[in-house]
Amino acid sequence: MNNLFFQKYLLPGFIFQSLIIGGGYGTGRELVEFFLTAGPLAGLVNMAVATIIWSVVLAICFEFARMGRCYEYRSFVKGLLGRWWISYEVLYLIGLVLVVSVMGSASGEIFFEMFEAPALVGIVMMMGLVGLIVFFGTKLIEKVLSFWSFLLYGAFLVMFVAVFTMFYDTIGNSFKMQPVGSNWALGGIKYAAYNIGLAPAILFCVRHIETRREAYISGVVAGVIAMIPALLMFLAMLSQYPDIIPASVPVNLILDKIGWGNFKFLFQIVLFGTFIETGVGLIHGFNERVVAVYPKLTNQWRLAIGILILTISIFVANAVGLVGLIAQGYGALTWGYWVLFVIPVLTFGVRAILKNE
Repeated sequence: MNNLFFQKYLLPGFIFQSLIIGGGYGTGRELVEFFLTAGPLAGLVNMAVATIIWSVVLAICFEFARMGRCYEYRSFVKGLLGRWWISYEVLYLIGLVLVVSVMGSASGEIFFEMFEAPALVGIVMMMGLVGLIVFFGTKLIEKVLSFWSFLLYGAFLVMFVAVFTMFYDTIGNSFKMQPVGSNWALGGIKYAAYNIGLAPAILFCVRHIETRREAYISGVVAGVIAMIPALLMFLAMLSQYPDIIPASVPVNLILDKIGWGNFKFLFQIVLFGTFIETGVGLIHGFNERVVAVYPKLTNQWRLAIGILILTISIFVANAVGLVGLIAQGYGALTWGYWVLFVIPVLTFGVRAILKNE
């Protein structure tokens, strides 16, 4: 595999996965809420629906960005929404504050669990590492996020193999417990929009794509790459179905059942890294938007903007209860992504591509 092949066809998928992996995806909680509550079989169907939506939307996004050379979200949404582009920016910033706030809280909790150190230490460490990586810009970000994605794949694969070896019969029997009257698509539709809405933050990696064919293939592959770890986690969770549904951190229940203390510690380090990945992806996406207006933005300013966003998101938002308010309207935020991003991509985006043929 040469470097150019990786940059064109695989890198966007790893960057997208890095953007969405932190928090509820990595801990398994989101997978329970959107997929497992529908039942084992319906959950898999919902995952397939989400993957198809991701792949289609990303393929169109990558081609639209390549055509217009829109490698940050401001120019992308201006080309997509015209004078209504500011509506998406508001939605993006709300999503950024919410996601980074959750990342900060989760970082503190996992650091306390690993080292019994104050949660604030974990939060500050996460902020420092995110700021450091953002400081060095796109090239380092692409390398770090790709490297950590490989570690993530390895950790999830080891977990799945261990669980399958120990509980393969339980996993198989779980499919006999499929509830009647489950939703077979709505969970996937909601989950797809909830995650794909922030996808314009990763457009910096589309610079490597040169042709329409490359854009389409890269987008389809990106949707699959992003869902594979979720599939491994979902199948592993079936070993504890339905008892795992109320668990606040489902992955910990699985790791405890495996009983490998050292592996649990290493897995939590990888999980901590996913919080950093997501924070880096979102903040770098915002920095690239600033660069579009102020091309001479220095690395020092990148760092300052990153730390400011992290501070506001993690400390101020929690102090004023903003996160709770946003969380209550999380459903509205998800449908907002559909209205202001997904549907425009599937209509205006497709029309622009067809006109350019």
